[in-house]
Amino acid sequence: MKNPVFFNKPEAPAEWKDFYQRLDHKNTAPLWEALARLVMPEPRPACLPALWQYQEVRSLLMEAGKLITAEQAERRVLVLENPGIRGLSQITQSLYAGIQLILPGEVARTHRHVASALRFVIESDGAYTAVEGERTTMRPGDFILTPSWTFHDHGNPGGKPAIWMDGLDVPIVNMFDTSFAEHFPAEQQPVTKKEGDALSRYGANMLPLEYKSSSMAAPVFNYPYDRSREALERLRKNGPVDSCHGIKMQYINPVTGGSPMPTIGAFLQLLPAGFNGEAYRSTDATIYCAAEGSGVSKVGDASFTWGLHDIFVVPSWCPVAHQAQNDAVLFSFSDRPAQKALGLWREQRS
Repeated sequence: MKNPVFFNKPEAPAEWKDFYQRLDHKNTAPLWEALARLVMPEPRPACLPALWQYQEVRSLLMEAGKLITAEQAERRVLVLENPGIRGLSQITQSLYAGIQLILPGEVARTHRHVASALRFVIESDGAYTAVEGERTTMRPGDFILTPSWTFHDHGNPGGKPAIWMDGLDVPIVNMFDTSFAEHFPAEQQPVTKKEGDALSRYGANMLPLEYKSSSMAAPVFNYPYDRSREALERLRKNGPVDSCHGIKMQYINPVTGGSPMPTIGAFLQLLPAGFNGEAYRSTDATIYCAAEGSGVSKVGDASFTWGLHDIFVVPSWCPVAHQAQNDAVLFSFSDRPAQKALGLWREQRS
């Protein structure tokens, strides 16, 4: 039987059980038995609050670097699996996250896929990402895009390991059964543009004359950390400091003013030393990575003490309150743009 959940209820009359069995044989089911779990008064996420300590994950990642090459793996990544939905390669219901390693001298070959991706750089000394013919040097704290169906590869000509956090909308793409992927004919795509070309054309509050975008993603694909950090510092001086978020900014598509990608939003926030934030919740489950400093975040009933590069996740509609022991910066990403586009997103302050 495909749907035996309701057949064995001792309180169910015999005629109900017989009716349910006949429904099941016709691939139908009684809505009244499932309504409470389908239409809920508020979110009940399967995802759980979780913390990944970077040094522990890094140790395992370096071990993986000894066991498998970048060529063998194609992408040498440790997936951050939410403990509430293990086995699905998801950190939330809608998003994937992982930690990727490129050792000195290695190249991760060129491919493309429908899923949109972001990179938040943790360690790098000269490593690069190439997107559609332009390479960009990866520096710690940089936020880098590989929009949907763009060829991209990674390389590390430097002398130290390069490590970053990946975030992709793979679960959304697969929910719609719209996944496509392919390799570039060569290991690396040809470099056809000078480094910084996209940032010069689209990242200075100007656009090329009569520019019309052919993509829903931002034409800029590297948001340098030093620029973003400077903006946060200036706003700290100007004030005010938000009681929930500290000083929080969202990365944007400079053409539209919207999110850098249609399904994924990204944010950067400064929590000044001594910050004791009020609780906040929203329907977009959010992944955080500490770019600077240390602190404590209360996530529902859990309390996470985090330090540099640690990663934690806040499930949908779960209250979170941040505290900073010293000046701290948190990078975060979520599916907020997709929820907003569908008119589903909500937030609530304590």
